Amino acid sequence: MSLLLKLAKRFSACYRYVAGMLAKPFLTKRQKSLRTVADMPGPSAVGFAYNLFFNKGMARLHELQVEGKEKYGPVWKASFGPILTVHIADPVLIEQVLRQEGQHPIRSDLSSWKDYRQHRGHAYGLLTAEGEEWQELRSTLSKHMLKPKEVAAYSGILNKVVTDLIHHLRQQRVSSSLLVKDLAGELYKFSLEGISAVLFETQIGCLNTDVPKETEEFIQSINTMFQMTLLTMVMPKFLHKIYPEPWRRFVTCWDYMFAFAKGHVDRKMVEIQQKLAKSQPVEGKFLTYYLSSQNLPMRTIYGNITELLLAGVDTISSTMSWSLYELARHPDIQAALHREIRETVGDKPFPSAADVAKIPLLKAVVKEVLRLYPVIPGNARVIPNKDIQIGEYIIPQKTLITLCHYATSRDKDIFPNPECFQPLRWLHKDDTFHPYASIPFGFGKRSCIGRRIAELEVYLALARIMTHFEVRQEIEGSIIKPMTRTVLVPEKEINLQFVDR
Repeated sequence: MSLLLKLAKRFSACYRYVAGMLAKPFLTKRQKSLRTVADMPGPSAVGFAYNLFFNKGMARLHELQVEGKEKYGPVWKASFGPILTVHIADPVLIEQVLRQEGQHPIRSDLSSWKDYRQHRGHAYGLLTAEGEEWQELRSTLSKHMLKPKEVAAYSGILNKVVTDLIHHLRQQRVSSSLLVKDLAGELYKFSLEGISAVLFETQIGCLNTDVPKETEEFIQSINTMFQMTLLTMVMPKFLHKIYPEPWRRFVTCWDYMFAFAKGHVDRKMVEIQQKLAKSQPVEGKFLTYYLSSQNLPMRTIYGNITELLLAGVDTISSTMSWSLYELARHPDIQAALHREIRETVGDKPFPSAADVAKIPLLKAVVKEVLRLYPVIPGNARVIPNKDIQIGEYIIPQKTLITLCHYATSRDKDIFPNPECFQPLRWLHKDDTFHPYASIPFGFGKRSCIGRRIAELEVYLALARIMTHFEVRQEIEGSIIKPMTRTVLVPEKEINLQFVDR
């Protein structure tokens, strides 16, 4: 038996050697057939800069994705200031990138965001942290933000905020026309109120008749910060002294956002300490208390709460704005959705998390809206420690890779009539789409951690609005296009009529 074992081992070793020798010519030939970034098509640095700053402008970055794919194919390169970026606009290739991102994915190098935190000595939050620090934060937060049972527990306080929204929309209507002007602005306040309720279990007055000044300034700070983000990222640091205004405004906005979050965290922590001192129970699902119970440093809590406030506002306000805009343009779909909501919810004053799970058209509407108007039109990845193969190219490690979600989700070869709002496409069992063709919340470990809470808030709000109002366009047939402001937003005001049912 011992002799047979030795012979078997020797045969196995010989087999591996011969197989390796036979494979070498094939591997070498295959490697030689792969192309490098230098071989990629793409605009010249001057041409791209012209399109970015003069011809199209940064507000049209999403359109440059579509044009890039049409002109150069699914993979191309472009220089964005000092940054070389590889653009990918194909679901198969996007999947290849995301499946090679490693244990600690890096979404992108938000250099100016990180520069600010270093400048002020603030801690990184979930959006800016990397490596093991990011993994630890993600694991801590996912217990409260990704489990369906935990998320469903927020439906009560979110429904209170939605009740305030319904009352607020009635107040905002111009009496003669029933028109709510600048709907996106009003929904921005609703979004901030909703995420604040989740974080602090406290409503901060965004939907009051007189909105607190600090709330208005916080909203304006978010808007300005996003406008300055792209500009400060492409500007070399030495230009901050020569042309200081963009960096100064950027810093001022972040200062206010951190101060706003810190103020609310500190007030909530005082309430908690007072209850504990009196041996009173501290209950609730609010995330500030949850984070504080994990023995995290306060600066870490401040950093994460600030970034969660920021992320929650734009995701919800953008999705709600585009959903109501498209429903107003498609009254037949709106009527069908209203019927489905009434059949499911019945005479109950408001739906629960379990109810919205039984309204397939509601989910399809939101899914189609996010296909047409992904909140983040282009996500990114940096693979830090290895070269990867994408299609016929080898991408060097540490290369910034832009995943062109806007171009991919409007590709006619994937989605028939891609420019049309057709929620039913998601309900036809015979229609299947590549799972990476529309991933507005990202994928995998680095996907949006607040996705389930954001979706629940949007579902609850849309269901209640459809129950109380018929939504109509101000001018029938009018079209509003999106623009990029780091996130995708309407290029002009969305004004809609809210007619009582």
